Amino acid sequence: MSSSNVSSGSSIPPPPSKLPSPTGNWFVDAYQSVIHVGDIPCARNSLLGGIAGGLGIGIVRAMSASAFVAGNWACATFVLISFGSFQICQNRLANERKSVTRVIESMPRRVVKQADDQDSSTPSGSTASC
Repeated sequence: MSSSNVSSGSSIPPPPSKLPSPTGNWFVDAYQSVIHVGDIPCARNSLLGGIAGGLGIGIVRAMSASAFVAGNWACATFVLISFGSFQICQNRLANERKSVTRVIESMPRRVVKQADDQDSSTPSGSTASC
């Protein structure tokens, strides 16, 4: 899913981002991304779910296998759960944005004519003079 498919043909700009703009320096950009990870939509919940799942699987595997094997299972579970839930959440957000765009574009356009505005500003019933 590319971002050009989402933004092509829609008159609605993408939502504003709280993330700092990229500088071009890989180290600075990576540092800024780590600092602002909570501002990325879906990242916080995905990481917390991955941590909880990895911890649970790691503890269960530690009961029946060595610490090295349990650590491998915990890390793999963390990555799979975090990545999977992040992708599902991002897909859900993209679908919601598409549906909002569709609803907004399907709403009837309200065209206000200047003549109607001028007619409404002059009282129509006050033609009698005192």
